[in-house]
This record gives sequence, C-alpha cells and structure tokens, in this order.
Amino acid sequence: MAKILEVKDLCKTFVIDKRQNNVLKNVNFTVEEGDMIAIMGPSGSGKTTLLYSVSGMDAATCGSVLFEGKDITKLSQNELSNLRLNEMGFIFQQMFMMKNLSILDNIVLPALESKKDNEKKPEKIKRALELMRKLSIIDVADNDINEVSGGQLQRACICRSMINKPRLLFADEPTGALNRTASGEVMEAIVKLNNEGTTVMMVTHDARVAARCKRVLYIVDGNIKGEFISDTNSLITDNERKLNNWLLDLGW
Repeated sequence: MAKILEVKDLCKTFVIDKRQNNVLKNVNFTVEEGDMIAIMGPSGSGKTTLLYSVSGMDAATCGSVLFEGKDITKLSQNELSNLRLNEMGFIFQQMFMMKNLSILDNIVLPALESKKDNEKKPEKIKRALELMRKLSIIDVADNDINEVSGGQLQRACICRSMINKPRLLFADEPTGALNRTASGEVMEAIVKLNNEGTTVMMVTHDARVAARCKRVLYIVDGNIKGEFISDTNSLITDNERKLNNWLLDLGW
C-alpha cells in the first residue's frame, strides 16, 4: 500500500501567559491508503490537536506532514483551504449544518464550492443522492436538520464529508454525541466507506468504536506510546476485548 500521510517529528506548542505548553512532541507515524486508524488517549493528551495539525486546520510549530508526498506545513492558507475542500473530508462531534437548508442542500454545499472535476450542479446533486441512498437516509433528503434523528444527522454529515470524493477522511469523536444505537449506525457507515477504499483517521475515546479500526495509536502527553493492530480474522467482540486489555496495560 502507498503512503497517503506521513508525519515526521511533528511538534505543536501553545504559548499562554508567556508559558509554553508543548502539546505535541516529535510525533511520527504513517497512514497508508485504505487504512482506518484511531487515535486514543486520556483527556488533554493531544488527540484533537494532532488531528487538527495533520489535516492543516491548525499550523504545526515544527516538523512535517506529507500528504501524498507534499508537505502541507509549507502551503499557504489558500492552498490549504483548497486541499481540505477537495482532497479531505471532515466529521465532527458537533454536527454543524446550515439551519436554513435542507439535509440534501447541506450535503451538496461543499460540492458547489469546489471546482474539482468541473462537474455541473445536476451531477453533484446526483452524487449526493447516491451517498444518501448508500447510508440509508435518502428518505430525509428534503427534511430540515431539526426533523431528523441524531444518527441520521451524523450520517448526513458523513455524506457531506464524502461529496468531493476525498482521499482522506478525518473524524473527531464522530459518535461522541450519539447514543449507542446511533453510534453503531454511524460506525457501520464509516466502516462501509473504508471497505470501499476511503482512508480514515479518527479521534475517539470509545473502545467499541476504536475496535472497528485497523490500527489504534495511543497518545499520552503529546507522545505516541504504543500501537495496536487489529486482528482482521477475529470477531469484533474479541478485538474489543484485546484492545481493552492493551489499553489497560498502557494505563487507560
């Protein structure tokens, strides 16, 4: 498999009241095409900062982040914006949607902003409907965002994240605001996309969610302390048990 993301000696430092807070300290890892990787760790360990830094949403203090061989830490803000719009997808715990737009219109919106592939609006709407059908929310296409369940809304956010056919999907606690049933629905949708070839990197505190991933990185105090590799031949429950034991050994 080819590397889609390579992180080298990544550091992130915040200065608050003239005091330095080194949130990330020489972090190194790679993500291969088709990978599905979870970032876990205690609160304040640097999980979300890491996700934001490697996706270009926040600037690294030093180090490099190679996305398909290109160091995104060297890009201008306009270049980063275009990269995030066209080549990356984002899912957040809080499901930010435009209240004055329907579910379908919210999903299509990023595609209308993109000039990728020079597609016409009808083609973009068709792709949005195909995504909604794949994630089983086609019946709420014309609904307002307050007329659907939390699980349906998060699946709509996944559709929106995929509308520009991203090379890499980032997710920050995608199931954190959902109940267990809705969380399972959302993870099934993400796993399905991954099985179809989408590379996924997510932050989660939920071992049930992380057990569905192929790899788990454990971060403490800005350093990666270990890596768990899922056994693809094991049952999900067995993987979850093994992951929980591994996390306990690391002080989870």
